[in-house]
Amino acid sequence: MTHAMLKGSNVPLEATTVRAVLRWSPGQGVPDVDASALLLGADDRVRSDEDFVFYNQPRHPSGTVWRLGKKRDADGLTDTIQTDLAGTEPGVGRVLLVASADGVTFDRVRDLRILLYDAQTPDAEPLAYFDIKPETGQETALICGELYRRGEGWKFRALGEGYSNGLKGLATDFGISVDESEAAAEEPAAGDPAPAPAPARVHPEAPTQPHVPAAPEVSGPLPPEQRAGVPAQPAYGYPPQQPPAPAHPAPAQPAYGYPHPAAQPAYGYPQQPAAAAPAAHAFPPAGSGPDPDFRLPPQGPQFIGR
Repeated sequence: MTHAMLKGSNVPLEATTVRAVLRWSPGQGVPDVDASALLLGADDRVRSDEDFVFYNQPRHPSGTVWRLGKKRDADGLTDTIQTDLAGTEPGVGRVLLVASADGVTFDRVRDLRILLYDAQTPDAEPLAYFDIKPETGQETALICGELYRRGEGWKFRALGEGYSNGLKGLATDFGISVDESEAAAEEPAAGDPAPAPAPARVHPEAPTQPHVPAAPEVSGPLPPEQRAGVPAQPAYGYPPQQPPAPAHPAPAQPAYGYPHPAAQPAYGYPQQPAAAAPAAHAFPPAGSGPDPDFRLPPQGPQFIGR
């Protein structure tokens, strides 16, 4: 007869060797589940780290508790712990049957159940089963049930107690010394250089500013050829440099003795009408004498006889 158990209920065991089978339904996003066992003494703590049977230590030194490993059957995936109740050391009062998921919460594990079989008749119906329902869904380790002594015999109790800090937290709670070397290896040792910061990310659509070259530093006046738009000052005592002839030269000034263009009258004098320019190479008509009204202009003191 198979006992369908509720949380907290118990059932006596007549079998001397029992097989506790964890079963769950696989699927996308469903984590892998591992079965393990802790052998507890009279103080409800392990006697040494050897009392922890799990995937890295699949067999107890006494040979009475061991892990059989995972299988797939018609109903799902399984992982199994087998216990020889008759040969268990007198100092062991309880054997905890544990399920854990590596960093994944049990709200993603479907149809989790623990089944208890008589190992002597593996093809027979299970002695009992318990459907495990996490209380919060955030548990990463569960005590599914326990095998415990009662007088000269043994019983099985359904528990379903959860831990949110995984198998490490559960094992530490019962006296297991957890190896911290792996966590210490992740921390940089004293004196080691800090890791280089990640390079800044530049948004691909960010506009870039054009590069503007800096103006050269000048400690004194620039030479004439570098002073754009500023006429060069001549050196003292030398004639100024003539600028290059423009592309369209200005009209030349008339030579001395020829009439000049009309200029603006000096201040205070009336403007005289401009005389018509004589024809080129004009001579006085033949037979004409000197102009009787011709008078020399006033002579300055430089022309007065001494």
